[in-house]
Amino acid sequence: IAQQGGGDISFPIILTVNGHILHNHEYHNELKNGQLLLVDCGAETAMGYAGDRTSTMPVAGKFTSMQNDIYQTVLDSYNTAVHLLKPGISYKEVHIKAVESIANSLIDLKILKGNPSDVVEQGIHALFMPHGLGHMLGIDVHDMENLGEDLVGYNDHIKRSTQFGLKSLRLGRELEQGFVLTVEPGVYFIPELIKKWKSEGKFKDSINYSLLEKEYLTFGGIRIEDDYHITSKGYELLGEPLPRGIKEIEAIRERAIGE
Repeated sequence: IAQQGGGDISFPIILTVNGHILHNHEYHNELKNGQLLLVDCGAETAMGYAGDRTSTMPVAGKFTSMQNDIYQTVLDSYNTAVHLLKPGISYKEVHIKAVESIANSLIDLKILKGNPSDVVEQGIHALFMPHGLGHMLGIDVHDMENLGEDLVGYNDHIKRSTQFGLKSLRLGRELEQGFVLTVEPGVYFIPELIKKWKSEGKFKDSINYSLLEKEYLTFGGIRIEDDYHITSKGYELLGEPLPRGIKEIEAIRERAIGE
């Protein structure tokens, strides 16, 4: 489809039932009911401009109850971030608000304990979202970063953090009219990282390790991603809207299974 439009794919496609493995390019798994399929891909136009969008859907027609809860967690974070986009706000602040939303939902689900802002300040949430909220987008999918990621995403008064998770935020500076960027929150259950943190006793009073080991080690991961242009007063979505709501996605999956 990308080539039919005169361009190509903008980066190697991520299409995986192991969404908790970031940048996974292994395509040889068999899809099974009960799994989640994550697809992160983009088309590059004939002029070279790159797209980068991610959807996550159930292999079966419907999300399980647990998948429903985590998908809604990610969707709430995505909506929180999008509604904050405007010139003048730092993308670091948008990231913080997005992960506070995730922390709040995981507290409601008894996975975490505590106050959302405290959880984020300590970096506890990064067990579940170890990457940044997004990056600049343009004639490369990570636009201009070959010049130096910090030169593009940061400035003299907004510096990159050294904290796990937050240090992976590629874009932290204030947004300006004309910026094009991605918004891509996610929640991932990474067995190796969960086991490592538990063995080290990290945040043992704030993380419900017993629940994670009992219910979530084979869950995988969920990410939602779209591309936005910063306008004079706010933002605009680039490209046609993709189905994001749970009922919308389930309806598409059920139609596909029926066909």
